[in-house]
Amino acid sequence: MLSFLVYGMVLGLSSGFAPGPLLTLVITETLQYNIKAGIKVAMAPIMTDLPIIIFTLFILSRLSNFNAVLGIISIFGGFMVLYLGYQSIRVKGVQIDLDDIQPQSLRKGIFVNALSPHPYLFWLSVGAPTMIKASKHGLMAAALFVLSFYFLLVASKITLAVVVGRSRAFLKGNIYIYIMRFLGFMLCLFACLLFHDGLKLLSQ
Repeated sequence: MLSFLVYGMVLGLSSGFAPGPLLTLVITETLQYNIKAGIKVAMAPIMTDLPIIIFTLFILSRLSNFNAVLGIISIFGGFMVLYLGYQSIRVKGVQIDLDDIQPQSLRKGIFVNALSPHPYLFWLSVGAPTMIKASKHGLMAAALFVLSFYFLLVASKITLAVVVGRSRAFLKGNIYIYIMRFLGFMLCLFACLLFHDGLKLLSQ
């Protein structure tokens, strides 16, 4: 059960700190307006991802030859997580261009997250299969995975909003880069676990 808690924590942290459309919006809102505006955008995944989770779980539950399909998805998810880990290890910092940035809002933050392919790809290839695997150990294990993932996903973006609001240099500094590299190595480890689970499911 604790392994799913750790898995959710690492994935949440890496997703929260990784450069992307939502993180860019969090930072630009913070720099243009204030820390509170950045925090509002950081809350967007909580409001948008529930339908995505339900949809992906519904799709997977309706597939025939479930073990084989889940095995293929797990291997695909392993490649996705491995790629995210590779990107995290290679990160050099975050460049933000504030030219021509129009006023944003929480509503636009929700649109950015809802229209981004990242949540859909994550939940279809990694999140939902992990929830299904965790549910075999009990609903508490699945709940720990989801709650730890979203808590640290949102908390990490809020932390970045607060830190960037006080020092723009943080996103180009060594601390941020070292955090991303550590999380990148952890993601590569979890990718190997996904490969193992996928091959095991295919052999059943």
